[in-house]
Amino acid sequence: MTRAWYRGDCHVHSHHSDGELSPARLAAEARAAGLHFLATTDHNTAAAHGAWPTGPGNPLVIPGAEVTTRTGHWLALGLAPGRVIDWHHDVRDGAALHRALARVRRDGGLCVAAHPHAPYPSGTFQYPYDGFDAVEVWNGAWTSDLPWQADNEAALAEWGRALAAGIHAGRWRPAMGNSDAHLAGQLGTPHTVVRATGPDPGALLAALRAGHSWIAASAGIDLSFTAHAAGRTAGIGERLAAPGGPPCTVRLTVRGVDGGTVTLHDERGPAHRATLRGAGAHTVEWGTSAGASGFVRAEVRDADGRMAALTNPVLLTGRVP
Repeated sequence: MTRAWYRGDCHVHSHHSDGELSPARLAAEARAAGLHFLATTDHNTAAAHGAWPTGPGNPLVIPGAEVTTRTGHWLALGLAPGRVIDWHHDVRDGAALHRALARVRRDGGLCVAAHPHAPYPSGTFQYPYDGFDAVEVWNGAWTSDLPWQADNEAALAEWGRALAAGIHAGRWRPAMGNSDAHLAGQLGTPHTVVRATGPDPGALLAALRAGHSWIAASAGIDLSFTAHAAGRTAGIGERLAAPGGPPCTVRLTVRGVDGGTVTLHDERGPAHRATLRGAGAHTVEWGTSAGASGFVRAEVRDADGRMAALTNPVLLTGRVP
């Protein structure tokens, strides 16, 4: 089955909630930002679901919502058109939360913990991640001038600490990055790049759920991240079987980042660091094994130390499935 990479922003606000732009203007900005798809996620409303331009040249639009509660926000992606998810729950009412999550899943949708360390009332995510399919570790600038901020650093660190235990227990949650666009010029900074069987909602959501994705600060950045052992190759979100513990070569190639640093992480934390010098394509290789590293993920930071791209993990195992 042929797969391709698609760029999408799954946290987008129009003037149907507290955004400033119309769906038509956002569709135009998505085209300019090099996006193939987006999700409409106005707060607690489906008013924009049918308001987007369609036809050739327009991005695919996935119906959704940002479910805004008193103790955290979450994204309901892939809703039936017109569906409104009940937001009258908080951290003291876990049963109501899980009823809302189940409603999304009955539509075939995805539940994403949004901006878990957002520094404003109700924005900090107080719920446990149990029941959520993914975590938004990179949220956009919104009212800041910086696309990478301290709250994103905290969300990434929290997700990274939980990753090893989740992978070894068989229930890890992929990372996502979205712009949370409210204003002109914000769409796509950042966005998630997804390897899926096609540009349709079901295939894209399935790939996001499986973690076949990485996060980019802009469409000007591209990367490839793979692991190789014993004649086998695995990519992002995939599992590399390397029985007998042969050496694994992890390879990252990144374009569009002029200077900066690549850091490869496994369950011990930062495991390998390389400096990027000059423009053009940069390739970083590192050797490990399934016995030493249960997974490897990558972070690419620019010359100012701000995130330019980060990946979900490639999983390494000594067992053949």
